[in-house]
Amino acid sequence: MPILEITPELLEQIHRYGEAAYPDEGAGLLLGKVDGNLKQVSAILALPNAREAADRHNRYLLTAQDYLKGEQEAARLGVDVLGIFHSHPDHPNRPSDFDREWAMPWFSYLITSVQAGEATESRVWRLTNDRSHFIEEELRWSEHTSVS
Repeated sequence: MPILEITPELLEQIHRYGEAAYPDEGAGLLLGKVDGNLKQVSAILALPNAREAADRHNRYLLTAQDYLKGEQEAARLGVDVLGIFHSHPDHPNRPSDFDREWAMPWFSYLITSVQAGEATESRVWRLTNDRSHFIEEELRWSEHTSVS
């Protein structure tokens, strides 16, 4: 089973970002290293939601420039882009059909449910290679400190 390992501090930063973006979706990139089925998150890159204002409450958009910025930051830190984190305001932390349509099979998708402005729980998903559905990855705490 694929595993995404993250420090409690980084997950807390993701939760705070989702709360700050509420009632809109907030998003960013997960940066770190891969070791077999284990993805170790060592940094995050919070990014603005580039979706039109009227649709930000249930959609996020990361632009090509955002991905370039993420790749450059990952290279600077000596790591890789592992996936995307985003929030679901007043919605469960499961991928939507829209998420499936736009997802990439290798990326991990950490989704945080933000209920009435408060982050409640995060889960991690990966799109299958045939793009038909998501499988849940294990979310595990890391003892490693994050990269600055």
